[in-house]
Amino acid sequence: MKGLVMPWLDKYIPQFSGLIYTAAALLLIILISAGIHFLLHRVVIAWVGSRAQGNRQIWRQAFFERKLFNRLAQTLQGIIIHIQAGLWLDGDALSLPVIQTAAHLWTLLYGLLSLFALLDALLDISRQKPAIQNFPLRGIFQSIKLIASIFIGLLIISALIGKSPLLLLSGLGAMTAILMLVFKDPILGLVAGIQLSANNMLTVGDWLDMPKYRANGAVIDIGLTTVKVQNWDKTITTIPTYALISDSFINWRGMSESGGRRLKRSLLLDSSSVHFLQPDDIHRLQRAQMLAPYLDEKVQELTQYNSNQQLDLSSLANGRRLTNIGTFRAYLERLLKNHPHIHQQMTLMVRQLEQTPNGIPIEIYAFTNTTKWVEYEAIQGDLFDHIFAVLPEFGLRAHQAPTGYDLRSLATGHQAQSTRLEQ
Repeated sequence: MKGLVMPWLDKYIPQFSGLIYTAAALLLIILISAGIHFLLHRVVIAWVGSRAQGNRQIWRQAFFERKLFNRLAQTLQGIIIHIQAGLWLDGDALSLPVIQTAAHLWTLLYGLLSLFALLDALLDISRQKPAIQNFPLRGIFQSIKLIASIFIGLLIISALIGKSPLLLLSGLGAMTAILMLVFKDPILGLVAGIQLSANNMLTVGDWLDMPKYRANGAVIDIGLTTVKVQNWDKTITTIPTYALISDSFINWRGMSESGGRRLKRSLLLDSSSVHFLQPDDIHRLQRAQMLAPYLDEKVQELTQYNSNQQLDLSSLANGRRLTNIGTFRAYLERLLKNHPHIHQQMTLMVRQLEQTPNGIPIEIYAFTNTTKWVEYEAIQGDLFDHIFAVLPEFGLRAHQAPTGYDLRSLATGHQAQSTRLEQ
């Protein structure tokens, strides 16, 4: 172009030919850039946006909402300006290196923003895919952003000072200690995120329990440096990612995936209420449908044993007899086995633990067939409501420490008895 225009300018305006040519070239660059900007943003991107809004494909909507196409268009404009400057401007023009450097920086900056938009769009898409929505991509993408930012930063500095980026990279060895200090948390978080992902230790949606950080709830975000947990009281706890590797935590995912939640609870029985069952007690308890087969079989077994041994049953120390606490344990086992909300394929037992000063512990160890918290608590509450209510049928009492009301009643009764004696 210069070979065609400059002879004409030198002929008619020799004093200002160079300045006029430069101004004309700059004007041409501006006009072409404005035309390309209008074509890309007002025509192409507007058309893509209309197609994305009416399209059900998630990736199109995600790319448009994250402004990926806008940033790619800005990157392309920087490249076009750089090419135009080399085509229209003279090599010895003062404006050429300024425009090319600015276009270079523009391209690097919007190229980095385009990468950020692409990663954010992929993260949005992954959240809609059940197969990968629990994979901790956020931390990985943040690591990629950090590395890309450092790399683009080096390229920008090298463009400004006119030095090769390899020269800057060679000097990073002396700055390693400073970088480790400045980026300590991101580096530790990156390593921890890789270990969490590789070992499948934690994913978004898991129930995490970490008493050290007062965290007990669902994981809502796994980032490069932090993990966010929404506690059951709706508060948010932020935990350093590397703390999940250096410290211990409980992940309740296994319980959720198993389909059963453990029910492990004891009731304390008053030891003074334990006794042998009398024939009337056995006859009364045989009316319970779940106990009748057990009692019939047990009575027959004990009668045959005592008869074979020819024991003197007038003494309670001789022979084998049914006890109310043993029969109560048998009743609880059958109650659990016939309960519609108890998981029958998991461990189920009723056991007697070592006696304590507060009574004899009878522990129920079973699993509900649901893992939902509210339903689990309702099942447990209904079960123990029935157990406490049925205790008198076996002649048993739950242990309870004396209350102020008990002491006042005792004092009132003693006072009334003393008054009667005085009268």
